[in-house]
Amino acid sequence: MLTIGVDIGGTKVAAGVVDPDGKILDKVRYPTPANASEELADVVARAVRELRDRRTEGDCVAVGVGMAGFVDEDRATVQVAVNLGLHDHPLRDLVQERVGLPVVVENDANAAAWAEARFGAGRGSDHIVCVTLGTGIGGGLVLDGKLYRGRFGVASEVGHYRMVPFGRRCPCGNHGCWEQYASGRALVAEAQDLARTHPRAAERMLKLAEGDVERVQGPIVTQAALEGDAAALGCFASVGEWAGMGLADLAAILDPECFVIGGGVSDAGRILLDPVRASYARHVSGRPYRRLAQVRLAELGGEAGIVGAGDLARH
Repeated sequence: MLTIGVDIGGTKVAAGVVDPDGKILDKVRYPTPANASEELADVVARAVRELRDRRTEGDCVAVGVGMAGFVDEDRATVQVAVNLGLHDHPLRDLVQERVGLPVVVENDANAAAWAEARFGAGRGSDHIVCVTLGTGIGGGLVLDGKLYRGRFGVASEVGHYRMVPFGRRCPCGNHGCWEQYASGRALVAEAQDLARTHPRAAERMLKLAEGDVERVQGPIVTQAALEGDAAALGCFASVGEWAGMGLADLAAILDPECFVIGGGVSDAGRILLDPVRASYARHVSGRPYRRLAQVRLAELGGEAGIVGAGDLARH
């Protein structure tokens, strides 16, 4: 039984045919429409129709759509998706009308967490917390083998629990949110601050950025760190410390078997993972009398959203 998974991002709508083993058999991609409220359902339907036309009739039985934003408890309405300008948008019904298949809509981090739990770094575990360290921090919870969405469908917004009272201002409107200290944005802020205040220490990163502090972005910090640059490694150590503290707090509440770390910052591999693991072990409550969750890197990369959305549609 095949399904179609759709991953809606700020710039592209990617869709794929997903088999029961989590393999993507075919893919298409379209630009995200500028007027998402009017045209998004049409673009999703076009992608679904294109994939169905390449298969034997009746092969694909359902559609799953993953996107950043709050999705209601019925997996039908996008309550808010700031990056697309959507509010109370009935995406499920609009797509169903166009494609004639059952449709479910899910938060993209939830979809990625489900994919990692079923087919990626979390397979074999029933209690998983997936944390995506990108521009911000996203999260997904798989508890007792089931995706946990909360009463109103918007659980696991872990990046916005307040780690530092009255701390750094967050775009969400609060202060001190975790993502202000442990995200890709935080990594870049750390590196740029160092480049401005101690340019000799940040010499390698500035050279890669051709002397422009504003061009010191995540890929440059990662490249310098992979080369062994002490300043870049220090930036990752700082972000890893904050990330590990956040995992320790989550462990105190959820007691998972496994943390799966994804997102663009995780592209640094062990350079990020080692300080995260060390910080988590230092800060988790109950040491040395409790068992520690494993901390692993995500395995499915950019395909997790498609795989997870497609598999959720199957279930």
